[in-house]
Amino acid sequence: MTEISDRTGAAAPTARQRGRPPGRRWPGVRWPGRRYMWVELLAGLVTALALIPETISFSVVAGVDPRVGLFASFTISMIIAFTGGRPAMISAAAGSMALVAAPLVREHGVQYLIATTIGVGLLMFVLGLLGIARLMRFIPRTVMIGFVNALAILIFTAQLPHVIGRPWPVYVLVAAGLMILLTVGRVTRAVPAPLVAVALLTFVTVCFHISVPTVGDEGRLPSSLPRPGLPDVPVDWQTLRIIAPYVLALTAVGLLETLLTAQIVDRMTDTTHNPDRESWGLGIANIVNGFFGGMGGCAMIGQTIVNVNAGGRGRLSTFAAGGFLLLLVVPLRDLVRHIPMSALAAVMMLVAVMTFEWRSVAPATLRRMPRGETLVMVATVATVVPTHNLAYGVVVGVVLSALLFTQRAARLAVVTSVLDPQGGERIYAVRGSLFFASTNDLLGAFDYAHDPARVVVDLSQADVLDSAAVAALDDVRTKYRERGVEVSLVGLRPADAALIQGLSKVN
Repeated sequence: MTEISDRTGAAAPTARQRGRPPGRRWPGVRWPGRRYMWVELLAGLVTALALIPETISFSVVAGVDPRVGLFASFTISMIIAFTGGRPAMISAAAGSMALVAAPLVREHGVQYLIATTIGVGLLMFVLGLLGIARLMRFIPRTVMIGFVNALAILIFTAQLPHVIGRPWPVYVLVAAGLMILLTVGRVTRAVPAPLVAVALLTFVTVCFHISVPTVGDEGRLPSSLPRPGLPDVPVDWQTLRIIAPYVLALTAVGLLETLLTAQIVDRMTDTTHNPDRESWGLGIANIVNGFFGGMGGCAMIGQTIVNVNAGGRGRLSTFAAGGFLLLLVVPLRDLVRHIPMSALAAVMMLVAVMTFEWRSVAPATLRRMPRGETLVMVATVATVVPTHNLAYGVVVGVVLSALLFTQRAARLAVVTSVLDPQGGERIYAVRGSLFFASTNDLLGAFDYAHDPARVVVDLSQADVLDSAAVAALDDVRTKYRERGVEVSLVGLRPADAALIQGLSKVN
């Protein structure tokens, strides 16, 4: 009887068990399965529909023609599908970057915006190679929650102008759209609920001639493809002086929003991303986008959540979003312009509700959460919502978190003492971190006037972190020596001893 080894007899794990979509295999080539491709393509289509009105409105905010934003979204989405480090994330012309770029367009024109876009891409590419994304670990979780909640509020409030003050059929269509979105997902997942809602509401408004605002009312859709070229600006130091501040600001906003959104997608899909690749990949996408005359872009959390909720998990959904966007706004523009804005508003409203971290504001959570962390979250939201600038909110949240952490860390420095039984020596034991915020308490912990002739300061359980701590220890030794008391520092770690030796002014 022939034995069959485990190597040949054991059943090979399936593609689904390996965490990859099932598909055909040819030598050296892996093709995704038909169902996977169907889901990815439909997710991309739904996302493209959600991109159109948002991109048009962001173009208006930036002060440019809608085609600038639409073609930027198409270009960035298709390039980032290959170069990015976070599959299924949607990057396009974003409102946060449009707000920053608006003064540049108003004062110098669209050609300087295009030059700025290329500069932003170059800087993102360089920073990505340098590993700038590693700084994301210094953003606290409460700032992340505030970021998410602020974006959810902004997404929801951005839909209100399409609903408030409109004819009464708009309210009916929005309510019907929400009912469809909440119902279809429970019946079937073969077709994304947002696609069903948009298709049905468009069919109803067209067939019954219901007069409501449509996509066509938002702005003129392009009739031709973009052509590559160089920005029409002088190549001199004056141009660099004009665009440099905007390049820095747009790069900061774009990378910040992109890397934070990537972390949100990680949580939604239980996967991880490559932050360095996402950074330099977005840089490449913006460089190509600039040569095609587009405005700067980055990740868009609303459209990303639409894509993920519709089933998008891979690069194909991102690529499809860009491809369908081009298809919808150029050859199919006469069809797309009939889509009622109320249908898209219903989709984005539900996205906003699903994006908001409701647990973070639940009474039970607020009672258990430290007040400082709640303050950081609220401060982040309160900064982002009125300014529409995510960078401002994150900076405020990080600075406030750092101040609160510094305050808590300063309180952890404790000084205790014990007197020698013979009364000739007192030993002070210092525990905790010694730095600029804890030095005042350190100076007041010693009894200079009544201590015996010899004092020992035990630093074996302390960390000397900066020059302020060294200066404080110098002051302690100086005060004792002025009174004729012999003082010595013991138990120093090698790094702490080297720091004191290099900075101390007391021998």
